[in-house]
Amino acid sequence: MELFPTKELKFKLLDSKEETIERLERRTEFSEKMTSNFTDKSFRGIVKDGEFKIISSEIGKGALCVMTGKIDNENGYVNVEINKAFRILFSIIFLLPIIALTVETVQKPNDILIFILIGIGQILMIRFFFIGLFFSAMSKQSLNRLRDVLDIEFQ
Repeated sequence: MELFPTKELKFKLLDSKEETIERLERRTEFSEKMTSNFTDKSFRGIVKDGEFKIISSEIGKGALCVMTGKIDNENGYVNVEINKAFRILFSIIFLLPIIALTVETVQKPNDILIFILIGIGQILMIRFFFIGLFFSAMSKQSLNRLRDVLDIEFQ
């Protein structure tokens, strides 16, 4: 089980490689940092030699998913993962049940088994329910935007 979810998809180009890369460059605001900012473009990030590392420019939720990929002659791939800043934030959230478990175990050592089960349940709920569902929704939005901009077909 991975601590943070990822998606890897392959796609087929509907236009030529040059047109697809040109379209992506035109709709991407250059930025070394993967942060959201107000812009009229669809993405922020880096596009270079058929490879890209971009985020959606949508304020508030676009920076959650970082899309890295490569465009070949007729095909390409994209790997979607959680942005590093959000991974740090989610790691801190993962630590909260562990801290609470430790404090409760020190206060009531007789009920340690119940506290361990509750702590594991909370961590699994955070991972699969909150992070998993949120990542799934945001990655789907980002991939749909990428599909529309690049005019590609996912396989």
